[in-house]
Amino acid sequence: MVSITHKSNSLRKAVAIATVKVSGQHTIDAIVQKKVPKGDVFEFSRVAGLFAVKKTSDVIPDCHPLPIEYTAISHEIEGLNIVIRVEVHTVYKTGVEVEAMHGASVTALTLYDMLKPIDKGIEIVNIRLDHKSGGKSQYKLPEEGSLKCAVVVCSDSIAKGEKQDGSGKAIITKLEQFKLETNHYDIIEDDFDQIQKKVMELVSQQYDLVIFTGGTGLSPRDVTPDAIGTLLDREVPGIMENVRKYGQERMPYAMLSRGVAGFIKGTLVITLPGSVKGVQESMDALFPAVLHVFKVQDGTRHD
Repeated sequence: MVSITHKSNSLRKAVAIATVKVSGQHTIDAIVQKKVPKGDVFEFSRVAGLFAVKKTSDVIPDCHPLPIEYTAISHEIEGLNIVIRVEVHTVYKTGVEVEAMHGASVTALTLYDMLKPIDKGIEIVNIRLDHKSGGKSQYKLPEEGSLKCAVVVCSDSIAKGEKQDGSGKAIITKLEQFKLETNHYDIIEDDFDQIQKKVMELVSQQYDLVIFTGGTGLSPRDVTPDAIGTLLDREVPGIMENVRKYGQERMPYAMLSRGVAGFIKGTLVITLPGSVKGVQESMDALFPAVLHVFKVQDGTRHD
């Protein structure tokens, strides 16, 4: 199966539609009057559909087992068509569109099986996904070039040329996935004054997003959060809370990170760990959801 370990839980919904067509009004009458020999076709097929939704991962090899938190199955008669609607909800890392379509398929097949003794012309016309929501697809990304972004690496050894930067470049790569161009990339020492000077320089140039990587640990030399924290006009604690929660689900040492995030004037400043893996996980935890802040701020940035 495809790895979903980097994804975050969110409310995900899907609705699937299946249409079963009968050959004559006599079949519809038998359904409505509950005279089908095999029983109440709507109730039997609804139960079958519920089982199918919950058992999707057992029969579709690449589907992940997931918690089904809501399923509703309804039937509507439209002329000689029986329209089946299956709605599924979950709070999980991956969507439920296949679960909804599997439920619609088995509901339709159960109708077919129960009605075929009295209608040899019955057919399943179509099965389709009507709509889905949740996950990354729910976020509208900023227009390309609409945000000025900067990435600053805080590391004594990298600044001296003793090591190569990996975390800063990892951030740039992640930003590119969301159509965000890095307009400024810099490497500085993990020095209190240098960090403050750099961030205020970028704020004065009206950058929208500044991401620092490095200097968020417990060593006395790790001063990035201290330098940035004293300059914040408005801290946004939920940003780092989400990073730590996401990280601790994968690595317990994430609780030791001292990152901070918030606004300096109209610039959102985020401090992330210095390791490549830590940065990648932090970016997965935050993006693209954190970009919603710029929609909220639109029209007021840098005023």
